[in-house]
Amino acid sequence: MKQKLFKHLAAIAAATGSGLALAQSAGPDMSALTGSVDFGTTLTAVLAIAALLAGVYVAIRASKIVLAMIRGG
Repeated sequence: MKQKLFKHLAAIAAATGSGLALAQSAGPDMSALTGSVDFGTTLTAVLAIAALLAGVYVAIRASKIVLAMIRGG
């Protein structure tokens, strides 16, 4: 019984092993498509939004500090 089980497990391991070897082969070359895309404007927009959120955070934090000073706490 154990020998039969080991034979089945060996067959499964061999089948998956060959599948993994095929999966590691090189994929299609997409450098022609990705090379022509310019992410400069997208990066500028993301950084502008991050700066805007940082400014809002600073304004909220400053208003909390000023209100705490007014209250005397």
